[in-house]
Amino acid sequence: MSSTRKPAQAKRPKGSKAEISYDLLRARILDGTYGPGYRLVMDQLARETGVSTIPLREAVRRLQSDGLVEVVRNIGARVAVFDSVQVEHTLNVLARLEGYATAICAPHMDAAKIQESREINERMKEALEEFDPTSFTALNREFHFSLYRHCPDEHLNALLESEWARLDHMRRSSFTYVPGRARKSVEEHDRLLGLIENDAEAGVIEQAARNHKIATADALHTAQVSRQH
Repeated sequence: MSSTRKPAQAKRPKGSKAEISYDLLRARILDGTYGPGYRLVMDQLARETGVSTIPLREAVRRLQSDGLVEVVRNIGARVAVFDSVQVEHTLNVLARLEGYATAICAPHMDAAKIQESREINERMKEALEEFDPTSFTALNREFHFSLYRHCPDEHLNALLESEWARLDHMRRSSFTYVPGRARKSVEEHDRLLGLIENDAEAGVIEQAARNHKIATADALHTAQVSRQH
């Protein structure tokens, strides 16, 4: 005797509808499904996601606070459009956040944790041989967050995550525009890990981490000026 099997039901995401909507829209913005300038029309989004417009509106307001969505007169809500100046500004903000975060992470990193970060940087060096900017950028993110996850300040961690997400949306990879920064970047990572390993003063570590990010901002600025001439 045969029996009819019911299809397995997908597990429902946890959280409120607004939280689920926020996570979904944010993911679609960051992966490029909704690119810069894409209009976020509530009725259309409701049809696409199966979520009512009320939680979607709340999600869009949160994304606006994150800087991923902007509201334009006579257009409405759309995925934010960025220019090179905004990328530089975000990098400079990150330089200050990352400098401080790296300095306060350092005392919480033992030899094993430092080695984990060093191994990621070694993978970055290997990636230089057949250079793919997008993959290299993913490894670069992995390297930096291998440091930040030891940060005891949860608010600072949230700020870092938010600014990195904003930067990821603004450009898929800065190394596409300044590939020469890639090799210098892994060298700077080595120096930074050396400072942490040798128990350098917090101010020295903070300045090294800050200079590392500022160097990328400066390289992007120089590249932008060159393209304009």
